[in-house]
Amino acid sequence: MSKAPKAASADEPPFEEALKKLESIVEAMESEDLALEQLLLKYEEGSRLARLCQSRLADAELKIQKLEESLKGELSVTLFSPGTEPAHD
Repeated sequence: MSKAPKAASADEPPFEEALKKLESIVEAMESEDLALEQLLLKYEEGSRLARLCQSRLADAELKIQKLEESLKGELSVTLFSPGTEPAHD
């Protein structure tokens, strides 16, 4: 039994926004002289954003796989002669 992809909740940012925020957190942690408490807060937020991005990527990959499977099963070639109309399914 497969799980349906979770819809993004209102408090979760879109993938691109989450990724940009995650990148800025990493840069801040690498370049700034932060107190331990600030580092821990940034680490927690970064971990949450990383999980969110990974989940969204996994959902997108699943959708692509389903589309590819669907296309493999539904595509067919219909031969027709010039001057005749192709058959419509």
